[in-house]
Amino acid sequence: MSADLSLLESTMGYRFQNRALLERALTHKSHRFERPAAEPETHADNEQLEYLGDSVLGFLVSEQLVRLHPAMSEGGLSKRKAHLVSAQRLFEAAEELGLGQYLRLGRGEEMSGGRSKRALLADALEALIAAMYLDGGMEEARRFILEHVIAGALEEGAGGDVRVNDHKSALQETSQRLKLPAPRYSIVKEQGPEHSKIFTIEVRVGREVSSRAEGFSKKSAGQKAAQLALEQLSRIEEQASKSAP
Repeated sequence: MSADLSLLESTMGYRFQNRALLERALTHKSHRFERPAAEPETHADNEQLEYLGDSVLGFLVSEQLVRLHPAMSEGGLSKRKAHLVSAQRLFEAAEELGLGQYLRLGRGEEMSGGRSKRALLADALEALIAAMYLDGGMEEARRFILEHVIAGALEEGAGGDVRVNDHKSALQETSQRLKLPAPRYSIVKEQGPEHSKIFTIEVRVGREVSSRAEGFSKKSAGQKAAQLALEQLSRIEEQASKSAP
């Protein structure tokens, strides 16, 4: 294994009871094919887990979309789901987890840049979801998907054009440019059942700017609060420019 798996578990916020499941989720078929004499159970590849993870992901994303948009048409829900489970979205989530450094690859795949290939990383993330589901149950899989796969993207966009915008970074840069204190984030409230908890995050920039927002994850709530704070800063800048001589 290329990196300490305990670091990945820490990033995921979950420790596996059965470490073999985690190792299998990270094992590409190229690794197994180059080790025909190895024990099959220990070195099985992640293709079956990828198959299961795709179904678990699809179900849980559909569930959250229905909870969030109870009046939306089937077509609208399908369009949003297609984005949230797309290879590109999974690739982005896998990169945020640093998943590539933990993969088991064969020599040929390693030399061809397999650790950064979009399809390979997206497949590994689906396998990881299945491994978590088998090891910890549906609740852990749901939490992981909400926090690490679809956070932010779940609630943005009125149609199918759903994009993740890094408002927190933009707020940090704007605060520096205006010579204001760095943004400070705090959790104001957590409510709802564990499988569908809603977080309220507050962000403050100095004494003048303060905003709150809700989300199905701390990450999405923080991004939305940052977006509101950016709008406040924009208005302050506009007023300052009008009053300037």
